[in-house]
Amino acid sequence: MNTVTFSVLSVGILAAAGIGAAVAQPGKAAPPAATEAKLIPGYTYKTPAVTRSPITLKELESLKKTLLFTDEDVKYLRMSKAILADQTDAVLDVWYGFVGSTPELLYFFGNKDTGKPEGEYLSRVRARFGQWILDTADANYDQAWLDYQHEIALRHNKLKKNTTDGAPSVAQVNYRYIPALTIPVTTTLKPFLAKKGASSEDVEKMHAAWVKAVLLQTILWGHPYVKDGQF
Repeated sequence: MNTVTFSVLSVGILAAAGIGAAVAQPGKAAPPAATEAKLIPGYTYKTPAVTRSPITLKELESLKKTLLFTDEDVKYLRMSKAILADQTDAVLDVWYGFVGSTPELLYFFGNKDTGKPEGEYLSRVRARFGQWILDTADANYDQAWLDYQHEIALRHNKLKKNTTDGAPSVAQVNYRYIPALTIPVTTTLKPFLAKKGASSEDVEKMHAAWVKAVLLQTILWGHPYVKDGQF
C-alpha cells in the first residue's frame, strides 16, 4: 500500500471514527506540527519530569554495535532532518492512516469501555509523534535521550499508559506490536526521503539509518515488558 492510499485511509477511516481533529481533512491543510516542547502537551524530553533510564549508556552502545549502527548512520539521520522537517504532517497522515486501517492498532487508542477511538488522545499523541520524527533525526544519543526512551516505554506499558493525557483508553499497548511497527513506519517514510532531490544513494543510506534508529528505539521501549534481569 502506498503513501497516497494510507493518506486517504487516514482521512476516511479516522474521520469516520469521529477523530477528524487528529488528521487532515479533505481540501484543507494539515494541522501544523508543533516543534517546541512547550507547545506540545505531554512532551517532557530534557525536563526533570523524566526519570533516569535503567539502561546505561554503555549498554546502549553495545546495542548500537549489535545493530551495526555507526557514525555514518548518525550522519544520514541528521541529513534526513532537513528533508523531513516540513513534511512531518504528511508523514503523520500516512502513519495514522495505517493505524486507522488496522483494528489491532486502533484498539490501543480506543475507549476502554466503548471501544470507540479517543479523538483527543489521538490528536495529542500525534503532536508528540511529529516531534519524535525530528528527535530521531537529531540522532543525539546522550543520557537525556536515553532517559526519554524509558519514559516513552513506560507510556506504552500499563505502568504509565494514559496518565500523560488522562485518556480513558485501554491499559497497555501489547509489546509485540511495537517492534513490528518498525517496518510500516520506515517503509512508508522512504518516499518522503526522496522528495527533496537527494541522490538515490543518499536516500538508501538515510532509509537504512532510519530502520536501525527505529528498531533501536522499539527495542529500548521493551524494557518495562521484560522481567528484571532479562532485558
